[in-house]
Amino acid sequence: MDTLKVRDAQDVEQAVRAAIASEQPLEIIGHGSKRNIGQPIATNALLDLSALNAVTSYEPNELILTVQAGAPFADVLALLDTKNQQFSFEPMNTSRLLGTPDIGTVGGTISAGLAGPRRIQAGGARDHLLGVHAVSGFGESFKAGGRVVKNVTGYDVCKLITGAWGTLAVMTEVTLKVMPRAEAERTLILRDLDDIAANKAMTAALGSPYDISGAAHLPGSALRTVQGPLGEIAAADQSATLIRLEGITASASSRASSLSKLLQSYGAAEIVEDSQSAALWADIRDVVPFAASGPRAMWPVWRIVCPPASGGKLGQEIARRSQGEVVYDWGGGLIWAALPPSADAQASQLRKLVDAAGGHATLIRASEDIRRAIDVFHPQASGVAALGDRVRKSFDPKSILNRGRMSRSLST
Repeated sequence: MDTLKVRDAQDVEQAVRAAIASEQPLEIIGHGSKRNIGQPIATNALLDLSALNAVTSYEPNELILTVQAGAPFADVLALLDTKNQQFSFEPMNTSRLLGTPDIGTVGGTISAGLAGPRRIQAGGARDHLLGVHAVSGFGESFKAGGRVVKNVTGYDVCKLITGAWGTLAVMTEVTLKVMPRAEAERTLILRDLDDIAANKAMTAALGSPYDISGAAHLPGSALRTVQGPLGEIAAADQSATLIRLEGITASASSRASSLSKLLQSYGAAEIVEDSQSAALWADIRDVVPFAASGPRAMWPVWRIVCPPASGGKLGQEIARRSQGEVVYDWGGGLIWAALPPSADAQASQLRKLVDAAGGHATLIRASEDIRRAIDVFHPQASGVAALGDRVRKSFDPKSILNRGRMSRSLST
């Protein structure tokens, strides 16, 4: 496979123009940590952005970070830690779920758009991307957004590019909003609720005035073999429902106490604090119950987004019909499902259930053969698909960039 390792945005332009001239599609990578998500790409040419790894500007007082797309995400997080700041959308680290080295980049994180538990409070990755420099599928550099939140004219290109998996443009530099890290956090743990009761408890918490920043539920079967922080709270086939509050210490403690009283009909809440709480939510964010190092390493894993009120019922039905395991985040609005292996990762059955609930399902972990055989991303209604195709062609008319990553019809 040919690898084009670029040094700057001008190199990216030249590489894309050469690919257009030769009609050779490009696979865009930083360090390749997420290459096994999506349809297998129809190309033998890599555009390697790993050398675009500089922090261009960091202004802690202004809560703004500008960084090149190939910068290692772990290094950027370490930089933010020095100023006690964070990305509020709590981006997922896919390395444990996929069984890959922890080598993700900022560009890959934005392209994937996989926000963590705090999404219910802070919004998704696209809500924190202020500006972007990129190269389109025409081989032309452009910039969108800026260095302030309200800087949008015409199409909000930042929102289009986030979660597009590199199919619209090659990002070379991004500007992101950062936020101070909370002084304290408290997590309430409710034991032994079934999925429906847990869904109701999380809904009650999210509807309260106590400013919840995380609401997740792990059935006892999903906790049974988990190691690490989540394993330490597991108890004899009991489920655990976790609800997080963050803020200054006095406020977090007071709200946790009040929320415990509000939820007392669901059982007595255990409260864990600060570093112990943070470790639990890191495991939830990264879906450690289904980690590639665990007993479900060979099981395909689906990411399902649905109306939160439908989450408990949908998850129960998926687990019952597939004999698989589920865990819930976003108050029931996000379901992670690990299903016993089959030729199609049980896609047909699962998507019928998800469609009926008004949701969509993406296959995050599976073998290449399975990803070639089925639609990894949820099939869209004809009108939405036609709109998406027009948007893609307006950025990349010849499908030079990550051809087929999101659509099986383009992957051959």
